[in-house]
Amino acid sequence: MKAVVQRVGKTALSVDGKLVSEIDFGLAVFFGVKTGDTEAQAEAIAKKIANLRIFADGNGKMNLSVKDVGGQILLVSQFTLLGDCTRGNRPDFSNAEKPERAKFLYEYTAEKLRGYGITVKLGVFGAHMHIQQFNDGPVSVVLDM
Repeated sequence: MKAVVQRVGKTALSVDGKLVSEIDFGLAVFFGVKTGDTEAQAEAIAKKIANLRIFADGNGKMNLSVKDVGGQILLVSQFTLLGDCTRGNRPDFSNAEKPERAKFLYEYTAEKLRGYGITVKLGVFGAHMHIQQFNDGPVSVVLDM
């Protein structure tokens, strides 16, 4: 599994010109499932995302998690994170999990994140999405589990 976690302000996701999900502040998480990924990996990445200390405390140090600051998560399925660009100029997506299994693990991860008391909004699996994102920092962390 791979995730790009970004600290954001107001972020909105739409499909076909219609607003699907939005958060006021928290994390935008772009999430890719690799062939062979498991529920245990989904649980581990959910725990890591929920507890990732990338929000500033009273002293300006990154010591607080999305849970600590009452933020939300916009979880966006993005198989292109699994693109292999080591040969040629077109990414090879053969490492991305098949859609049915990937969707299951995407939704499973969202459920696990919600188990930490975090509001999680979703994109539309497999859809062409438009995301208006206000990066805060910017702060971006790549998780590969």
